[in-house]
Amino acid sequence: MSSRSVIIGLVAGEVSGDILGAGLMRALRSHLSNVRFVGVAGPRMQAEGMEVWYNIQELSVMGIIEVIVRIPRILYIRYDLIRRFSILKPDVFIGIDAPDFTISLERSLKKRGIITIHYVSPSIWAWRKKRIFKIGLATHNILSCLPFEKRLYDKFNIPCQFIGHTLADLLPLDPNKDAARRELNIPVNAYCLALLPGSRKSEVKMLSDIFLRCAKLLNKHFYNLNILVPLSNQALINQFLKVYSKDMTLRILSHYSSYQVMVAADIALLASGTATLECMLAKCPMVVGYRLRFLTFVLAKFLVKTPWISLPNLLAGSELVKEFIQDKCRSEYLADALITLSKDHARRVILQKIFRELHQQIRCNADEQAANAVLKFID
Repeated sequence: MSSRSVIIGLVAGEVSGDILGAGLMRALRSHLSNVRFVGVAGPRMQAEGMEVWYNIQELSVMGIIEVIVRIPRILYIRYDLIRRFSILKPDVFIGIDAPDFTISLERSLKKRGIITIHYVSPSIWAWRKKRIFKIGLATHNILSCLPFEKRLYDKFNIPCQFIGHTLADLLPLDPNKDAARRELNIPVNAYCLALLPGSRKSEVKMLSDIFLRCAKLLNKHFYNLNILVPLSNQALINQFLKVYSKDMTLRILSHYSSYQVMVAADIALLASGTATLECMLAKCPMVVGYRLRFLTFVLAKFLVKTPWISLPNLLAGSELVKEFIQDKCRSEYLADALITLSKDHARRVILQKIFRELHQQIRCNADEQAANAVLKFID
């Protein structure tokens, strides 16, 4: 264990980055007895001892309109971070996800002689593939969570290391469904639907009404349907309650993780994003629905070059999970897909088997691998 004083700069831009950052900090601390972490973080990284200059919520913005409104504040934060890190001169700077913000920051810091690492490859396989060259110029190394990404960087001789995914390490290969249902007080004979309209306020605003109308259709079809809605904070709950008319019984859960709910559930309806990976790791059959603002969708449709958006499909290289995007994200289509999946026992068994195989594929002790990759740059 090194005893010299080490300073590590970290910037995480969303909840998933906060999870990865916290795991990386724990692993680094096991090797470094005198280390200081500074930058932008959420509650998990803060709990690990991070010195927080800005809260993660400042950067967690999605959609063209939302970003435009926040541009002055985001530009100020970027300027201030460059100023602070240039003065502090950390041994290493690590940008975690949020590539539109962190990669430009990494490039500025690299020009100032600071070692930069980018944790979580941007989706260059899906859109804006030429970004790979900007990423190469901005960083000394990329830490990739998905196995197929490293091959793209290798093709252009850009340093990249596949480390697996922290969530795959943290979560068991075979979740205990019965225990999860007992913990959540779900009746033995209940059919349980997990409803996850997103982790951002803009997503919850866009999807809650559609998902609730779908749930009403399912409520007519299933006897004793239990609907569980895990929402991680009060802002998301308040947004959801704006459209929930209470004409249907459901449980909003803020003290249980979305993963616990998905383990307990028989089936899930969820927004695209990290939640689809969690659902795969929970071995819960799912249907994905997603909508963007019209202008954002038009731009995305022009730029995105992959046929799928959910992580299980991307990992498998095929449509394991039904996706309903934009105009196809309608309550009746979602309900039909969920009912069809609920009736097809053989399909659900196959899905759970493939989910387990994919889980093993990305279970590589990511925190320790990421820490070792960082330590290579520290004398």
